Amino acid sequence: MPIPHLPLPTLLTLLRIALAPCLIVALCLQSGRGWPAATIFMLAMATDWLDGYLARRLHLETAFGAFLDPVADKIIVATALVLLSCIMQSLWFAVPAAIIIGREIMVSALREWMAGSRQRPAVLRIAKYKTAFQFIAITLFLLLSDHEAMGTMDAMAHLELQMIAYTMLYTAAGLTLYSMSQYLMEGWQQYRKR
Repeated sequence: MPIPHLPLPTLLTLLRIALAPCLIVALCLQSGRGWPAATIFMLAMATDWLDGYLARRLHLETAFGAFLDPVADKIIVATALVLLSCIMQSLWFAVPAAIIIGREIMVSALREWMAGSRQRPAVLRIAKYKTAFQFIAITLFLLLSDHEAMGTMDAMAHLELQMIAYTMLYTAAGLTLYSMSQYLMEGWQQYRKR
């Protein structure tokens, strides 16, 4: 059976999925894990922007690519949040992480339920902002996960970096709850029409 030709944007999306195990390996290192893990995550997020840009610019949008793109995002983000929850062992981190992961599961279920209808949930602009805050927060926490490297940082600078990371994470969690409510309202309206 011949292997189907995949357009470049789809290959970039598949690369993002392949980076998830690399992130696991980087975070399992006992020392020096912060920069490698953050670099892998930033590369994954760069492919998220690039695959969408190339798909639109080169007119390479496909149904498979449209399906796979959000799946790849959820895999890399959930991987990072779960591993960071294990490393941080903090309720202050675990709660917003659970909110973000829970929202992704709920929106995926909603999209699947609405797949048979003409109206599908639109990507909200607020979700784009949520993704940006989430990206910055996770990157900062990946850097902070390297206690050895962070030990050389000034205590005040370390605290400030932590505060920025938590502010970004909680902002992302707030936007997550808001966007989830919008998706649920859209789903409820669709349910009432059936």
